[in-house]
Amino acid sequence: MTSPSASPAPLREDELRETLDLLATAVASISDGVDDQTRMLDQVNKTATEARQAAFAARKQTDPENYGAMIGETLNRRIGGSLDRVERLTGDLQTAARQTQEVLRDARGKGFRIDCQLWEREYAIGRFKGALPWLGLGAVVLVIGLTAILPRFMAGNLATCVLIGGSWSTASNGVEACMFYP
Repeated sequence: MTSPSASPAPLREDELRETLDLLATAVASISDGVDDQTRMLDQVNKTATEARQAAFAARKQTDPENYGAMIGETLNRRIGGSLDRVERLTGDLQTAARQTQEVLRDARGKGFRIDCQLWEREYAIGRFKGALPWLGLGAVVLVIGLTAILPRFMAGNLATCVLIGGSWSTASNGVEACMFYP
């Protein structure tokens, strides 16, 4: 065994050259390996960067707020005009409905007043129809009474006596009377 303080035996020149060649080959091989690893690491780095960019793009695409804004813009472009027209039509229909309600309310009031007037007229006609027989009887009684009494009153005056075809005369007792001669 050799002691730690002892130095190795000097190499010969051939051995030295061979060792240097082996070392150069090993360094070249390690350098090629490092170059391959560097290319591989560059490729991994490039792939990771692309993956990061894709992840950010995917996150932006799947962001509900951004996605909702894109959908809203698309819908607004495609059906915005139609929605505006529907909104105007809705307003017009609401206005027409309010006007129709007012007209119907007025018509109900007028219809009620007309119904009341018709009821009052029908009631008056019914009362008149109920009183008609009594009016007819009264007219008949009046005509009969006037037929009997009227000539007597008319004969009591000179002008009416002459008008009904009589002649005014004085009787023997001095009473003036309307006389009818055949």
